[in-house]
Amino acid sequence: MATSRPPTLLFPMFWLLKGLLKALLASLSLLAVSIVVINLWILQKTHARIEHEVPLCAVQPVGLVFGTAQWLRQGGSNPYYQARVETSAELLRLHRVQHLLLSGDNRTRYYNEPISMWRSLRHRNVDDANMTLDYAGFSTFDSVVRAKEVFGADRLMLISQDWHLPRALFIADALGIESTGCAVPDDGIKGEWRLRLREWLARAATFGDLYLWGREPYFLGPFEPIRLSS
Repeated sequence: MATSRPPTLLFPMFWLLKGLLKALLASLSLLAVSIVVINLWILQKTHARIEHEVPLCAVQPVGLVFGTAQWLRQGGSNPYYQARVETSAELLRLHRVQHLLLSGDNRTRYYNEPISMWRSLRHRNVDDANMTLDYAGFSTFDSVVRAKEVFGADRLMLISQDWHLPRALFIADALGIESTGCAVPDDGIKGEWRLRLREWLARAATFGDLYLWGREPYFLGPFEPIRLSS
């Protein structure tokens, strides 16, 4: 004959589970509010320094170009990559920057973002003397930190899509870099909403990187200051 669990044991377990569920929901709500608040703060803090018209981008000695894949996984050229490269070449032609720092991932011999950007810019008649390659720009955080700590850049134009620039500018501000953002044309790709959602999460994580858990770049290396052409 089956026996039922005594009511005296069921009720405490029910209230315990209910309490844990409430605590979980409260924590998730607090997390969501924190993410929104941090994003709004970063956007408000940086939006005035982002220019969308290339000829109006503030003159800076060095333009930091953030790497991305040249080709899409589903095939075809990556419009984000093409826009960054074309805008960077135009900024040099218009004398808005003197030098380009090409920073990206160099994870394998077959995937090398700085080399890809260098080749594309060479095809656009950009001289080697106007480019420096950073092979350890594994993330936005690493690229900005290395621009200052390795390449000696304390004034930067950050070159990327407008949804990416607030986070990069926020990092530069925390490092004491005088920075502005030049937004490249953004035609978008299928599933772009995922990138924008990820960027909201990345901004909140960057706040933690800078002010909570003290993130360090994956790799720094020796000091190799950029020599600007006269």
